[in-house]
Amino acid sequence: MTDTFLGLLIPFLGTSLGAACVFFMQGEMNRGVERGLTGFASGVMVAASIWSLLIPALDECEAMGRWAFLPPVIGFGIGMAFLLLLDHAIPHLHMNAKEAEGPKSHLARTTMLVLAVTLHNIPEGMAVGVVYAGFLSGHESITAASAMALSLGIAIQNFPEGAIISMPLHSAGMGRWRSFAGGVLSGIVEPIGAVATILLTAMVVPMMPYLLSFAAGAMMYVVVEELIPEMSAGEHSDVGVISFAIGFMIMMALDVALG
Repeated sequence: MTDTFLGLLIPFLGTSLGAACVFFMQGEMNRGVERGLTGFASGVMVAASIWSLLIPALDECEAMGRWAFLPPVIGFGIGMAFLLLLDHAIPHLHMNAKEAEGPKSHLARTTMLVLAVTLHNIPEGMAVGVVYAGFLSGHESITAASAMALSLGIAIQNFPEGAIISMPLHSAGMGRWRSFAGGVLSGIVEPIGAVATILLTAMVVPMMPYLLSFAAGAMMYVVVEELIPEMSAGEHSDVGVISFAIGFMIMMALDVALG
């Protein structure tokens, strides 16, 4: 149980450590560095969606024969639709965007920046929670090592995300400690979502293929709708693409080596 608790906490620690960069780095984050960090996070999330979520979901449905694709396809589609709904229901502001998305709101720009990161941390927390729920329930396709690989991968990509949120908050005029707190709070939904999923294990287990692919769909929505456009916006650069490849390879290696 201690290993499970640690696994659920690791992604949040990654966000917190990244947010702490506001104490050591001066000024606004370099655009090239921001592209690289965003691309890296995208690569990790895509690889995690495939190796840690979709492949185990397909393995769970192997007994269905030619129809084994059906639960993962349904879950993936619902996950995409769920994030699309949240995207339109919650006011938020993406990095480097001039106008907020979602319903009109009088929230401060800094608050909507935090909400944007919090929004795409939701599927990451669910993903970790679903995988650990599967491990605790004894699913053969999900081992302690594969669950830890996902936690480590999410933590690695959360580190740059923590920095990407705390440093712009400070550049916008917020104090360092408040900027750090904003970065930390943006990641708090991950352990909360993961623990809530674990507590619902009895309900989760029968729906495991759907929930694994749901988390994958939600994560892919974030990558396609937010991260890839951010890493590609503005003047042409290969930094984002190279960083994407590095993130993808690291997460793939972690999952295969530890899984």
